[in-house]
Amino acid sequence: MINFTSGDEMFGYILPEKPELKIKEYELFKAYYCGVCKSIGARHGQISRLALTYDATFLALLLSSISDEPLKIRRESCIAHPFKKRNIIKESSWTDYAADMNILLAYYKLWDDREDERSLPAAFGMVAFQNIFKKLRGKYEAKCGIIEQRLKELHTLEKEGCNSMDQAAEPFARLMEEIIAFPDLCRQDKTEKILKWIGYNMGKWLYILDAFDDLEKDIKGKTYNPLKLQFKYENETITEFKNRIREKVEFNLIYALSEIAKAYQLLTMNKNAGLVENIIFMGMLRKTEQVLEISNCSCSGKDFRELKAP
Repeated sequence: MINFTSGDEMFGYILPEKPELKIKEYELFKAYYCGVCKSIGARHGQISRLALTYDATFLALLLSSISDEPLKIRRESCIAHPFKKRNIIKESSWTDYAADMNILLAYYKLWDDREDERSLPAAFGMVAFQNIFKKLRGKYEAKCGIIEQRLKELHTLEKEGCNSMDQAAEPFARLMEEIIAFPDLCRQDKTEKILKWIGYNMGKWLYILDAFDDLEKDIKGKTYNPLKLQFKYENETITEFKNRIREKVEFNLIYALSEIAKAYQLLTMNKNAGLVENIIFMGMLRKTEQVLEISNCSCSGKDFRELKAP
């Protein structure tokens, strides 16, 4: 069920709220996006850039923002925009790390599709990524071991028909806390705990949001979705079912976002605070509204900051 490259055309769920950004902040976000993309191409091959997600961009942005590593921005053209140069983050350990995690999750997504759906395209995709994956698994052996264990736990819960969204989301939440825990920033226990708590709650938010987003597809395809089982979907239209469960799902999503907000407030931001806060306090809330198909959640972006952050 879980979609590691969630959203239409693999764009991901973690995006800024563009109307609330300053122009220079939006240009900076694009510079990180292009930086991760360029890193993937340079280190893993041009075809691998097709796996790029905005979620990996946020990972690079967050980790970079709490580090004291200076930003190196250059103007370059690329395959997608050959005639217009763009600002690109270069020579960054954060964009490189995010690029690596993006490729690992893309590979594991293919693995998940092959296991769940016996997908031939996924099997062929795994073959295409095989050499890159072997290289990355050697580089992040311990981290990959943990990720694979969490995926096995997730697969077991789905095969057993787990009927709790919280329980079903737990392995993916634990997976995301491992992804966000960049070793160089986790030398202090406090920073490691904060980052892991952000990753954990982000994983829960992603899993449950994706489950609601996929309801129609999973109901029609008769595939696993914890929301179908927890709320006992039976002879009702998909719209009626969504209307019946929306408030309870919203509560879980808003709680996860509030925990992310609380943890974020404990970090020391060395740069990019406005952009990161836009994504955490507004962009993720806006995506929640869009997927749940409501005009606004329990609170607006401004009220969310005031109400949920300590």
